[in-house]
Amino acid sequence: MYDVAIIGAGVMGCAIARELSRYQLQVLLLEKDIDVGVGATKANSGIVHGGYTAAHGTLKGELVVKGNRMYRQLEEELNFGFRQTGSLVVAFTDEEREILAQLQANGEKNGVQDLRILQREEALAREPALNPAIVAALYCGETGITSPYEFCIALAENAVANGVTLALNNEVKHIESKAQGFQLVTGADTYQARYVINAAGVYADTIAAMVGAQNFTILPRKGQYLLLSRGTGSLVNHVVFQTPGPQGKGVLVTSTYWGNLMLGPNAEDVTDREDLATETTALQDIIATAWRSVPQIDITKAIRSFSGIRPSSDRRDFIIEESRVPRFINVAGIDSPGLTSAPAIAQRVLQLLEELGVVLEPKADFNPRRRPITTFSPLQPMSEIVADVNRPPGDPLRIVCRCEQVREQTIVDAIHRGIPINSTDAIKRRTRAGMGACQGSFCTSRVKEIIARERGLAPEEIFLRGRQSGDFPARISSRELRQIAQGLQAPRQD
Repeated sequence: MYDVAIIGAGVMGCAIARELSRYQLQVLLLEKDIDVGVGATKANSGIVHGGYTAAHGTLKGELVVKGNRMYRQLEEELNFGFRQTGSLVVAFTDEEREILAQLQANGEKNGVQDLRILQREEALAREPALNPAIVAALYCGETGITSPYEFCIALAENAVANGVTLALNNEVKHIESKAQGFQLVTGADTYQARYVINAAGVYADTIAAMVGAQNFTILPRKGQYLLLSRGTGSLVNHVVFQTPGPQGKGVLVTSTYWGNLMLGPNAEDVTDREDLATETTALQDIIATAWRSVPQIDITKAIRSFSGIRPSSDRRDFIIEESRVPRFINVAGIDSPGLTSAPAIAQRVLQLLEELGVVLEPKADFNPRRRPITTFSPLQPMSEIVADVNRPPGDPLRIVCRCEQVREQTIVDAIHRGIPINSTDAIKRRTRAGMGACQGSFCTSRVKEIIARERGLAPEEIFLRGRQSGDFPARISSRELRQIAQGLQAPRQD
C-alpha cells in the first residue's frame, strides 16, 4: 500500500513527487508513456514567466509569482538549465500601449517586481533587433528561460534517488475507491494507495471520471512552434512578446536555454488530444507574426517544427483541490503559466495533503542535489572534432553526435540515473544528441547501439519515441521549412 499515488509524470507530477520525497512516505509515480515529461512538458516554450499576465485574484496569478522565485534555488540544486533574461511585451499602437499599462497594473497587484514601461528609444536600446515601428514595451526583469523537459527529468531523477517509485508504461485503466484508499489498475499491474493525485494533463478529466471526481472538462489547445539552429538565439537578448489576445500570450520570439531561436506558439482548439501534427499555414502565420516583432529572423535557419497540446479547462484557472471523492486530489487545467508555477503548485499540494491528515515527517537523509548530465558550452569548429568523432565505440571520449558534440560518456551517464531508458528520444532530451541541424540522421543509430549495450536490450526493444515504431506525428520537414521561408517575404525595416 502506497501512501500517495501520483498519476502523470509530466512536470506537475514530477514536481509533486520530488516534494513528497522529502518526507517519510511511500510514493508511487505512474506514467502511461515510456519516459517522463513527454506530453505538454516537452513541447513547451520554456519561459519562466514574470507573472504580469495571469489575472490578479486567481490561482495562476498567485502561484506564478511564487513559482518564478523558486527557480534560482532549484537550478542550484538540480542543474537543469535556467537563466534570467527579462522579457519585453511590445506595442505598435496607442491602443496596445494601454494594454501594457493594464498588464503592468495587474502584475504589480500580483507582486511582480522590476516591471516598467519603456518608451520606444529605450526599448530599442535594450533590444536592437526589435521592429523600429514599436511605440513602447513593457519590461519585466523577473522573466527567465529554462529547458522544460530537462527540468522535468531533473525533478524525476531526484525524486527517484530519494525513494519515489516510478512506474513507466503504466497507463491507468481503472480506479476503484475503497475504504482504506484506492485500487489503481494499469495496463501492467495493480496498485493500492491511500491518496491519489491526478496530474494527468490533457487526460485529467478522463482520470477523474474513473472515480466519479470529475467536475471540470479539459479543453485541449494545440500550439505549434518553429525551432532554428543553435546560435540563432543570440539575435535577441530578452523574451519578446506581443500584446496578448483572447487565446493567450500569442507568438513569442525567444532564445532557448541552449541558444536556438524559437518562434510560437499559435493557439488552436482541438478535439484530438494526440494531434501533434504541424501544418504549413499555421507555421506561415507564426513566421509572419514573429517577423512583426523581430524582422531580422532568418527563417532559412529553421531545423524543426513541433507542437504540444495544452490542458486548458472550462474552469479557466488552475484546479488544485480535493475532489468530491475523499482523498482524491485533482491537479488539473494546468496550462500557461503552469511550467513556471509547478514548484509552487507542488507546495500547495503538500499543504492540502497535510490538511487532509497526511503526516509529513521529514527524512533525515533527503538529498536535494542532482548532478547535471550536460552543461552549456560553445560548440567547437567541425574541423577540430574529427579525431574524436572517429574514436572507436566504447571510448568515453568518442563524439557520438557531431552537431551538438555529445560524447559517449555523457550518454552512458544519462542511461544509468535510475530511470529506465529505451528510446533514442529519451537520450535526446537528456544529452541533446539528435537536436542539431541534421536532426539525428548521423547519431541515432550510434545512440541506439549504446542503449542496447548498456541496458542489455535487443535492437527491437529500443524505440525512437514510444512503443510504436511509426509514432512520429506529421511534421513539416526541414526541407519543407526552407521552402516555406523562400515563399515568404520578410518585412522591410524602415
